[in-house]
Amino acid sequence: MRCQGRRRGYRRGEVMPKIGQLYDQDFILWTEEQAAALRRSKGSNLPLDWENLAEEIESLGISQRTQLHSQLRRILHHLFKLEASPAADPRAGWRATIRDARAEIQDLLEASPSLRREIDAVVKKQASRAAKLAAADLEEHGELVDAV
Repeated sequence: MRCQGRRRGYRRGEVMPKIGQLYDQDFILWTEEQAAALRRSKGSNLPLDWENLAEEIESLGISQRTQLHSQLRRILHHLFKLEASPAADPRAGWRATIRDARAEIQDLLEASPSLRREIDAVVKKQASRAAKLAAADLEEHGELVDAV
């Protein structure tokens, strides 16, 4: 993921934190910055596996993105079931699942605030997948899936 023009996650006029601070303030942005720095340092005479180091650091950030996708899909999945199902018994469990997923997302965004800018696109991407999951769940329990 290349940064072009300005560093990712920072607007014009904002001061970018020092590298050590960035690790604590926005982990995913730190992983992107570190991977890019390693790739730029390939010519160094240090006997390090530069490309694989960069990929490993990037993968740490990718796992946070994957968690965001998963938790948003989980929320949408249960919201669709709440909307479409007349069943009373499972509703409290679905709401609990939504609260838990929201807490997980809050933790992710605290660790990596730059993920916040991706939420709208992730919701759009995950909505159809979540709807299919909800429809399959409801169908397994003999409910109509037209509303999903």
